[in-house]
This record gives sequence, structure tokens and C-alpha cells, in this order.
Amino acid sequence: MATKGFAYGMSAKVAQKIAGKRDDEEENKVKEFIEGITGEKFDSALNYEDNLRDGTRLLKLAKCLDPSGVKKINTQNTPFKKMENIEMFLTFCEKYGVPRTDLFQVANLYEGSNISAVTAGIVALGRQCHLKPEWDADSPSFKNWPTLGPKPSVEHHREFDEETLNKGKHMIGIQAGTNKLASQAGQSFGGRRQIN
Repeated sequence: MATKGFAYGMSAKVAQKIAGKRDDEEENKVKEFIEGITGEKFDSALNYEDNLRDGTRLLKLAKCLDPSGVKKINTQNTPFKKMENIEMFLTFCEKYGVPRTDLFQVANLYEGSNISAVTAGIVALGRQCHLKPEWDADSPSFKNWPTLGPKPSVEHHREFDEETLNKGKHMIGIQAGTNKLASQAGQSFGGRRQIN
């Protein structure tokens, strides 16, 4: 981990605000998700971010989700290799379907500068997992893995025949109000303008 000095002034306020966004309950859900899929328990001697910092646990998760998605896991104990692991995980997430805007930056995890963003990124991966066949109980490749995050909504596309479309053109939708009740006929607003 990079060593940083103490933050003062505005930097300290920003650091406090970012640290205040951390949610222990959400972090525990992420921990259970990773442990449930990889089958490896987090090291109880280390805190949440230290268990993830070298990127190996994240890559093991990625390898379980898609065995062809990760080529190698760096086990060398150098900062460059640890950051490379994190970058490989982020690349995997994008290929898996997670939008880049939902992911974190390497420094957020490696330097510990924004752990809440790391948690949110892993939750975004968990949301994307709902769309894969491994989470569909009717699929032959179903695995009884834990879920993380809400299931994303999917488009429900409807096709109407020509007759139904024509009927709809002559109907006023309820959102537009109705033309069958009172009208504004005979109403006048304000006095007449006097022109001399």
C-alpha cells in the first residue's frame, strides 16, 4: 500500500466524507458473495479492503464467474503486480457487461482512497450476474451461488397488430384527460382590454 501523510484542511474533510459513505452491511454482503462463489474465506486477521487489495481474490471471483475471462493471476508481492491484478479484474467486469461508470479506479482499492466505490463496483458486478444463465434456476448451467444486489429490469417489448394500432389512434389516453365532460365554451378570463 502506498504511504500517504495525514490529510489536513479540505483534504481531511473530503477523506472524512468518503469514509462516511462506507456501509458495513453492504461490505458484509460483498464478502459473503465472494466467499460463496470462490469457496475461500476472507482472512479474519485483515480488514475488508486488505483482503481485496492485492486483487487475487477478485480475480478468483472472476475466474469462477467465467473461467475464460481471466488468463493469469499475479502472485508476486510487488505493487505493480497487485495493481495489474486489479486492472485485470476491472477489464473482466467490463467484458462481463458491467458499465464502466459503475466501476472503481485502481487507486480507489490499492491506496484505499475510496472503498465505498470498490464496494459499489462489486455490487454492480453482482447485479450483472443476475442476467447470466448460472443464476437462472431453469437453466441447465444453474449454480446455487449467492446473489448480490437487485435483479436489473429487462425490456418487455410488445408487438401490436395493425388493427390494434389503428384503434389506439382514435382513443384519448387517460393521462391526457377527457373531452366528454365540461368544456371551456362561454368562459372568459379577465376583463376586456379597453382601447381608446
